[in-house]
Amino acid sequence: MHRPQGRAMILQHRPVKADDIKTICSFPLNARELFFMFPKAQYPLTEAQLSNAITQRFDSTIVEAGNSVVGFANFYRAETGGVCCIGNVIVAQEARGKGVATFIVETMTALAFDRYDATEVQISCFNENTAGLLLYPKLGFLPFAVEERASLDSRRSALIHMSCSRAARP
Repeated sequence: MHRPQGRAMILQHRPVKADDIKTICSFPLNARELFFMFPKAQYPLTEAQLSNAITQRFDSTIVEAGNSVVGFANFYRAETGGVCCIGNVIVAQEARGKGVATFIVETMTALAFDRYDATEVQISCFNENTAGLLLYPKLGFLPFAVEERASLDSRRSALIHMSCSRAARP
């Protein structure tokens, strides 16, 4: 459990269950938010799209505040003794700005280091995702590469890859 400073919200995490899928699908409020969370998905996010992604990924995890699912993330790569890559990070609108993103990224990072004995955890963030770009460095992630991608409207976009090594954990 985690209690963010100055907030009444008590957060906990657990593996995703089938009955969480519909709730998670409601988190991206528009095509842009879905693109940040899951670039290959089509808006609106459907239960079939998310369920399919979950079957191809590792450790799909939700964050709960009370009895409400308020956050989600997983690994799209999980190498024992190697690199784990966090993906599909999303927070419910009503829980944004309340420490949920910090909690889920810290939870996934700890899982990578503890369960997979990872040497490094990576996360990627599009240049338009200001909230992610400001958060991830505070959690020990440093940029190491920039990849050109097409944005939703087919313009040039930058996907910034960041990493946090076990030694650099804050």
